[in-house]
Amino acid sequence: MRKINDYSKSHAEFLRAERVIPSGIYGHQGPAEGCYVPVEAFPLFSSRAKGSYLWDLDGNRLIDYMCAYGPNILGYHDPDVDAAAAKQRAISDCTTLPNTVMIDFAELLVETVATADWAFFAKNGNDVTTLAVMVARAFTHRKKIVFFKGYYHGVSPWTQKIDYAGVIEEDVMHNIYVDWNDFDALERVFAENRGEIAAVIGQPYMHGNFADNALPAKDFWQKVRRLCTAESSVLIVDDVRAGFRLDLAGSDHYFGFEADLICFCKALANGYNVSALCGKDFLKNTVSSMSYTGSYWLSAVPFAAGIACIEKMKRINCPRLLNEKGTKLKEGLIAAAESFGFDLHVTGAPSLFYLRIADDPSLRLHQEWIAECVKRGIFFTNHHNHFINASLSDEDIRETVEVAAEVFEVLRARHPKG
Repeated sequence: MRKINDYSKSHAEFLRAERVIPSGIYGHQGPAEGCYVPVEAFPLFSSRAKGSYLWDLDGNRLIDYMCAYGPNILGYHDPDVDAAAAKQRAISDCTTLPNTVMIDFAELLVETVATADWAFFAKNGNDVTTLAVMVARAFTHRKKIVFFKGYYHGVSPWTQKIDYAGVIEEDVMHNIYVDWNDFDALERVFAENRGEIAAVIGQPYMHGNFADNALPAKDFWQKVRRLCTAESSVLIVDDVRAGFRLDLAGSDHYFGFEADLICFCKALANGYNVSALCGKDFLKNTVSSMSYTGSYWLSAVPFAAGIACIEKMKRINCPRLLNEKGTKLKEGLIAAAESFGFDLHVTGAPSLFYLRIADDPSLRLHQEWIAECVKRGIFFTNHHNHFINASLSDEDIRETVEVAAEVFEVLRARHPKG
């Protein structure tokens, strides 16, 4: 049996944090959001990271399958990306006039991403999903936006629900919701709102929380593409989470269609803070007409890091590598579960997978399994996608499967009748 991690220092620091920071750690990475259940099973602060590993304040090493919630695609502190960033930092970063490395980065994205005729840079995924919706409304002179239920497109009021704190009716009154993969429902929505729909926005496949992830049905995206074209509505793909993990040309390219606008962030620069909205030439003038910027959006260091990241992903054929590693992990985890009589679902793309023990619909058994894995050095989280990064080794995968099997054995002893 492996040793159980102690988090005394980490939790002591949380008590200090909550005195001066709302929630101690705010957002989805904080314990108040429900991703850490029970809270005492999880470390709350890190001390360092390298490759596939995260070390917490108490010195525990964890194999990290959250990858900073996605930005870590090559491995923490990838030497090539860090070297490019350091070289640019020695020249300039945040300056009055932008560095031409911005142009280099935009040219590389246009060359790489199938749907990209141009690139617009910001900092967060939320920045570019918001811009995409604004562009669609400005171009079409329409208000309504269609979402697929179970979506996540950021934290701005337009992405939220009416019962969320601080969100008012006017923020979401033009939102329309349809079920994922239900093209007939989408057609009905367009018929009922003829000439009023500015855009359809969707993730390339449904990778929401608290449910198995779902790939697009056969020809679903192709039919959505034709419908948006026929109705003069803009098709937006939110590739913030899945971007470059399926296809370096974009996840729309992977599924065989072209978006009008595509949003990138997370894996774009291996942890350096930059996001990008890419799109078709017919929308370029609309973007140019808009007043939309931020204090650090033209910082040069993340652009240099992004160039190095994309170039390295091309050299190593990153999507193929991540798929191979993710498939090996998926098969090992499912086999470990089956050996102790558990039904573990591993859904979505192998490079961006979702875990759910299906034996207990309350998800308490699942949360118990996750917690025990974390306490033994495998950083999963309860209700979110998990990420593969290129530095993950066969030995890391073997250790992960061994820990998972040990925990399934512990759970079977605790719950002998299921």
